[in-house]
Amino acid sequence: MIIPAFNEEESIGLVVTEIPRELTREIIVCNNNSQDRTAEVARAAGATVVDEQRAGYGSACLAGMAHILAKPTNKQPDIVVFLDGDHSDYPEQMAELIAPIINQDADLVIGSRATGDLEKGAMQPQQIFGNWLATTLIRILYKYEFTDLGPFRAVKWPVLRDLGMNDPDFGWTVEMQVRAAKAGLHCVEVPMRYRRRIGTSKISGTVKGTFLAGHKILWTIFKLL
Repeated sequence: MIIPAFNEEESIGLVVTEIPRELTREIIVCNNNSQDRTAEVARAAGATVVDEQRAGYGSACLAGMAHILAKPTNKQPDIVVFLDGDHSDYPEQMAELIAPIINQDADLVIGSRATGDLEKGAMQPQQIFGNWLATTLIRILYKYEFTDLGPFRAVKWPVLRDLGMNDPDFGWTVEMQVRAAKAGLHCVEVPMRYRRRIGTSKISGTVKGTFLAGHKILWTIFKLL
């Protein structure tokens, strides 16, 4: 389990404690240069904390991958789950998320907020439109159907390791899906519940963040053609 986290001290403890331990070998919280007690709270809840000073969502995720890669091969996981640290997802749905990998030999599973139970106000209008636009472009350009760029996702570790992920910030989730589509991987979506996050979003909560994220997502879709 990899959880990128930037200033999430109010929520990270809840997220870590709600993760099903029977399904998890290690919970890695990638502390992305937080200025609060995110690392301390995560560690107290039982997570392994990896510090990444370079700002960016993708940078934090890449630090989590590097932590796994540093382990002996026989200590590396079969599946890696990504989850945000803001308590907007439901960690207890992890069994549903990984089921297609176990039962259907899927390579990548996206937790879809678009087809799941979305709490009112959990996603801003610009997020909903951005997801629609991005998935529409992926369908047109890469001939692959997705409904969401949801952060709660599961992927086979060997697949993730060899996918060539390198985006350091907002383009991380869409990069994974586009690379998976180009590689012809077996991708599945599972409906997920989604609630209002704790605290203010660093992306959709500001005009600047929304613009930068939208620009990066579109740029990533086209650059990988």
